[in-house]
Amino acid sequence: MNTAELVEAPYVLEEKQKEEHWTETIEPRTRLLDLRLKEVWRYRDLIAMFVRRDFIATYKQTILGPLWFFIQPLLTSITFVIIFGRVAKISTDGMPMMVFYLSGITIWNYFSQTLTATSTIFTANANIFGKVYFPRLTLPLSLIISNLVRFSIQFVLFLCVWLYYIIKGSAIQPNWAIVLTPVLLVLMGLLSLGVGMIFSSMTTKYRDLTMLLQFGIQLLMYATPVIYPLSALPQKYKLFILANPVSPIVETFRYAFLGSGNLSWGLLCYSIGITSLILFFGIITFNKVEKSFMDTV
Repeated sequence: MNTAELVEAPYVLEEKQKEEHWTETIEPRTRLLDLRLKEVWRYRDLIAMFVRRDFIATYKQTILGPLWFFIQPLLTSITFVIIFGRVAKISTDGMPMMVFYLSGITIWNYFSQTLTATSTIFTANANIFGKVYFPRLTLPLSLIISNLVRFSIQFVLFLCVWLYYIIKGSAIQPNWAIVLTPVLLVLMGLLSLGVGMIFSSMTTKYRDLTMLLQFGIQLLMYATPVIYPLSALPQKYKLFILANPVSPIVETFRYAFLGSGNLSWGLLCYSIGITSLILFFGIITFNKVEKSFMDTV
């Protein structure tokens, strides 16, 4: 390179830099609580695509398709009526067995399905994460939305059964607490998101935690008033059941629509506090593992 080219080189480089207009700059996160929500909002179309993908992947090669949204809670409720209602004769606080069990199953399914799906985000989507960049938070958010759609469909089924028993003249006493339903759903969604992100971060190294979580969810259902009312429990067991942050949410949902049980603002605040703590820890863990999970997954 001659003297003239050496003098001209910086100017050529500067002109090239001016011509380059980057639409996206990918930088490493420096803060664990950096959620980049504005960036997530720009990728809202991708979230919608993930939601559609979940439905297509689940029911593409099934005979009954979306009808499974109705069949699963119905069959589960009928099974509970036979086993826990007829055989074990567990009290339902004077409520019709079918609507009592269906109320608990409807909101419990939203929590358990969201938690199960969120807990495998890194391992189930490693091939996507390794090929293209997008805000990783879009995937757990899409799972919350897709399971919320499933809940809405099952909620319509519950309302149909609920209205049938009201018209029939059963002892169902709905009350003003029904307006808290959106709050209860937000709590369920955030709690499952927080726990799911923690397990998803841990399963990048320890795959057997996925099987442990599935077993734990089944046990947690029995530690939640889904198949029994709190009033049927001895006092010494109530504190243990109420220590579960899901229990006040299920109890409030059932109280709102059936009038069974009671509404405790203190227990709801407890659930909000535990949910906030778990979500905070889940976000920190998720952001920390996100930087290097491709090396271990």
